[in-house]
Amino acid sequence: MTSEEQLMTEDERQQVQFMWNLIPQADREGMTPGDILFVLDALDDYLEEAGLLEVDEDGEVTYLEGNVDETEQLTYVQKAVQAADRSLTNTQIQLILDAEMQYGIEQGYYEEED
Repeated sequence: MTSEEQLMTEDERQQVQFMWNLIPQADREGMTPGDILFVLDALDDYLEEAGLLEVDEDGEVTYLEGNVDETEQLTYVQKAVQAADRSLTNTQIQLILDAEMQYGIEQGYYEEED
């Protein structure tokens, strides 16, 4: 278990485990659950920069209504992964994003698109 994984809350652990199980075994090659957590953090950074996430003085996070440009979001995450020298492929990044979307749908955070 990486230090990132040790610092996860129970909710984060459950989310990461759910997402990990959605990614096919062959595509997990070279990945760790910590990579999923890194991508989730990068997603939050993107949302904050896009004005779709606010953090109050107590650290409470509020996700705001709005549309996400998925291409812009993917590019942002790819750059974050590259800057952190993570060894995730673009396919793995997309699979993590897809798993995050499925998790959000399962939890009722997102509506399933037609």
